[in-house]
Amino acid sequence: MTRIVVTGAAGFIGSNLVKGLNARGITDIIAVDDLTQGDKFRNLADLQIAHYVDASTFYDHFAQGHYGAIEAVFHEGACSDTMELDGKYMMANNYTLSCQLMQACQQQRTRLLYASSAATYGGSDTFREEPAFERPLNVYGYSKLLFDQHVRLAWHKAAQQPPAARMSQVVGFRYFNVYGPREQHKDRMASVAFHQYHQFLADGKVKLFGEYGGYGPGEQMRDFVFIDDVVAVNLWFFDHPGTSGLFNLGSGRAQPFNDVASTVVNTLRGMNGLSSLNGQEALTTAEIAALGLMDYVAFPDALRGKYQCYTQADLSALRAAGCDHAFADVQTGVQHYVQWLAQQA
Repeated sequence: MTRIVVTGAAGFIGSNLVKGLNARGITDIIAVDDLTQGDKFRNLADLQIAHYVDASTFYDHFAQGHYGAIEAVFHEGACSDTMELDGKYMMANNYTLSCQLMQACQQQRTRLLYASSAATYGGSDTFREEPAFERPLNVYGYSKLLFDQHVRLAWHKAAQQPPAARMSQVVGFRYFNVYGPREQHKDRMASVAFHQYHQFLADGKVKLFGEYGGYGPGEQMRDFVFIDDVVAVNLWFFDHPGTSGLFNLGSGRAQPFNDVASTVVNTLRGMNGLSSLNGQEALTTAEIAALGLMDYVAFPDALRGKYQCYTQADLSALRAAGCDHAFADVQTGVQHYVQWLAQQA
């Protein structure tokens, strides 16, 4: 039986990966997390795992071989708060532990598929997996970039070794703006779609940032990627153990925040019989704003100089590796997500 480890298993992407593995009949899964925030258990409660291990003990025990033969580790555990200022904490969580885990994986011939981030690009206007375009704007982005660099160096050294001494599979995914089910515990770091859904229910309108960075109100553009697509790409590489590398994981399509807001509003109105997202009665962004269903707020000072106004994943490397997965656009993914949120309520 295939035994898998998922770190950050009670988190957003981690729990969806467990769900995706379960859908394949894989249940011999060691879930690793820190449940100090106890309500994260809900992300695992409907899933099948073989064992739960606290993150404070897992990494040392794994390095000592306590868990037997492990086919692969999906490493999603990290501090993902882009506004966290404690660099020592960030580096210990996102860099040092990841280096320790990678070394143990190589010693045990265990495959490693890990979460990097589009935050490694920071202030760049080109989003291709090359050092020339990596300009992180915060310590979170730097912590992710430093581990990517560590992996690159290991690949370079391994390439000079005989084939028998080559590395087992290591794949890094530079996640762009992921949204979807099981992110409710993330508080301020949850997706825009999550926050706007709850804003509309509470206030009858959604909120977006106003003009900033040369972009009009709500016109800053991001590569929004639906969680189901993230899981599908992770599992594609799991199915191709001979393929290693660092890959962007976004839709390859930049869309404005206004598109997210419009989809949230139209989907909720449609569920109340007021409009149809795909029908003639769906409102345009201008109509939504004119009706007072969209509120633009001043761009916060705390984010000035630390905010990516535009991101769009270059998928050339992903496609060259042979992964031809088709990604959902905002209108499709956010509609599904809003409907799922409503069902949970």
